Amino acid sequence: MLATSRPLTSDQSRKESPMSTNLPSPEMLRKLLRYDPETGKLFWRERCARIEPRQHTRNTFNKQFAGKEAFTATTNNYKVGRINDVLYKAHRVILAMHNGEWPNGPVDHINGIRFDNRTSNLRIVDHLGNARNTKMPSHNTSGVIGVHWYRAYKKWSAHITVQRKTKCLGYFEKKEDAVAARKKAEREIGFHKNHGRNGGQIRGVIA
Repeated sequence: MLATSRPLTSDQSRKESPMSTNLPSPEMLRKLLRYDPETGKLFWRERCARIEPRQHTRNTFNKQFAGKEAFTATTNNYKVGRINDVLYKAHRVILAMHNGEWPNGPVDHINGIRFDNRTSNLRIVDHLGNARNTKMPSHNTSGVIGVHWYRAYKKWSAHITVQRKTKCLGYFEKKEDAVAARKKAEREIGFHKNHGRNGGQIRGVIA
């Protein structure tokens, strides 16, 4: 029952439960949760008798959780919480509440920050689209994704990978020429403008 839902505490398991095939409706989510668009945070609403008919359970929940921030635990830097004893990622719940339907594909955090759940930072993409908004790998030494020094030729190499196929864009005497070739290919293929940003994790979101 939805009425028995409890917030996930930071001490509970981080492992995500399988996504339920019987998702709570956006209308029900709005009755259980309040969303603050400025911060991207969720808060538990006070439970009424229609949501939780058992007075003792209702009173206990309202005393402990009503008005407090929900979905405060994290899994792989995603904000998560439980409804109906099923673990959900906050950004999917937020989009369901905002759009009136659950996301039908992966959700990308545009700036790459997985706990920034403002709707302006969320977009539904396919897996290819998500890969086109990739952060700089930690092992990169050139400062530009897809560009590296090719020691055998003593030149800068540029390449790009799309759908697991890597295409060589050429070898260049100057690093800036290799970077220009890479950026041109990104524009032609339709990579996101944030692709190759520095730091953090390699992907925004697959959820």
